[in-house]
Amino acid sequence: MNVITAVIKGRHSVRKFKPDSIDESFIHDAIECAFHAPTAMNQQPWLIGTIRSKELLEKIAAFTDHGKFIADAPLCFAIFGERNAKYYLEDCCAATENLILGLQAYGVGSCWVAGDKKEYAEDLRKLLNVPEKFTLVALVPAGLPSEINPAPKKEIKNLVFSDVFKK
Repeated sequence: MNVITAVIKGRHSVRKFKPDSIDESFIHDAIECAFHAPTAMNQQPWLIGTIRSKELLEKIAAFTDHGKFIADAPLCFAIFGERNAKYYLEDCCAATENLILGLQAYGVGSCWVAGDKKEYAEDLRKLLNVPEKFTLVALVPAGLPSEINPAPKKEIKNLVFSDVFKK
């Protein structure tokens, strides 16, 4: 296994974090990884916020339906996409995954919390004072893991086919 596949295979959603702050160089590098994501027509329609304010983290957590643990994270990334960019969702999802893997490479745990099409997306955009041309795609709380509970993965033989699908 090489370094990249080890990082990918070692990534698990983390919902419990130590209160320790994350090294700024790790954050910067992970954001650079996000910006190197594939993007249709090189539009790069993303805007990424880093939220560290405990008050804001608590407000964000309160808005979400499955992200209450955001309140206990030392940091949360908010990934927004330009609404009018044809492939903003695909591009921003690629950037989000690159961000998560960039964090994982430094041992920083995270969890993808849905944003796109969620009822709270517009409220969070307004809370963070993000311009109207953007819409929330994802939230990524991050920190040093205090607990990791990997979910079991399905068997690959049930998820892959060659040429044409056979029952």
